Amino acid sequence: MFNFDRDRFLRIQNGAIGLKDELDVVIDEVVTKGIKNVFFVGTGGAAILMYAAEHILKNRSTLPAFTEISSELMVTDHQHLGEQSLVILPSLSGTTKETVEAAKFCKEKGATTIGLVGHANTALTEVTDYSFVNFAEDDTSCESFYLQSFLIAFRLMYKRQEFPEYHQWMEELKMLPAALLKVKEATENRAKDFAKKHRDTPYHILSGAGIDWGQTYYYAMCILEEMQWIKTRPVHASDFFHGTLELVEKDTSILLLKGEGRVRSLTERVERFANHFSKELTVFDTKEFPLEGISEPFRPFLSPIVLATLLERISCHLEEARNHPLTTRRYYKKVPF
Repeated sequence: MFNFDRDRFLRIQNGAIGLKDELDVVIDEVVTKGIKNVFFVGTGGAAILMYAAEHILKNRSTLPAFTEISSELMVTDHQHLGEQSLVILPSLSGTTKETVEAAKFCKEKGATTIGLVGHANTALTEVTDYSFVNFAEDDTSCESFYLQSFLIAFRLMYKRQEFPEYHQWMEELKMLPAALLKVKEATENRAKDFAKKHRDTPYHILSGAGIDWGQTYYYAMCILEEMQWIKTRPVHASDFFHGTLELVEKDTSILLLKGEGRVRSLTERVERFANHFSKELTVFDTKEFPLEGISEPFRPFLSPIVLATLLERISCHLEEARNHPLTTRRYYKKVPF
């Protein structure tokens, strides 16, 4: 695969899964003390990647779960944040200013805080009650953060007797990094063709639903906009028909992220419409990939991770085709704001 290190990818994703035992100790201790809710608090993409874990808890658990933007949390008065809150704070660098400040804010409210970082001995690790480190970089951080947040969410459900399949699920999750490699390999040629075809496309509509909505939003904002300076319109598959459909013309590029499970019908509705009115529909469907070792009932949980891993191949080839490095910025960390 172009510009890709298999061993590095496996080391990082297995490293995320390898945090399980340490995380279990902390989660078990917190549950024993008693918690009323869980918050996922972050900035930009790190917060968006927590949507999937929040979605799982909202649909599989009675434990209230909230995903909040760090800066907004601090200027509002969230009535559910308090002494019996568990707060998860992801930051790849461990130095994200707003997230570090949010960690302090949550501790002042009496909450228990857990930092998820890619680098040890950073500002966030110093201000959270617990911190977990798994080195990753931009091209591997999505899967790493998804896996860590899933370890937390499913452990919480297990301790609350809400997920009896827990031990089977955890055993199968160990098979995922190798399965994701095969997803990347299967996507490689398509990614190259997509990048060649769309290197000059100035605008894309992206649509997804359910557990995959966060990945849809993330890819539009944090990759295509931030890293490629391409204009996008991320829209939930249900909201597509309440405004965005009027933007569709024959040459409008639409990227549809199709996962599995109950909400698949929502993306299929967009697909039917787009096929009729646009000649530029691109569908990424997680059902196309075998995911060896993963049981059918667990597949819907994993669709955002599968989408993240295949979209990384798109990003890699767009960078090459457009001669626009993914690390190039005009404003981010360049000017004060």
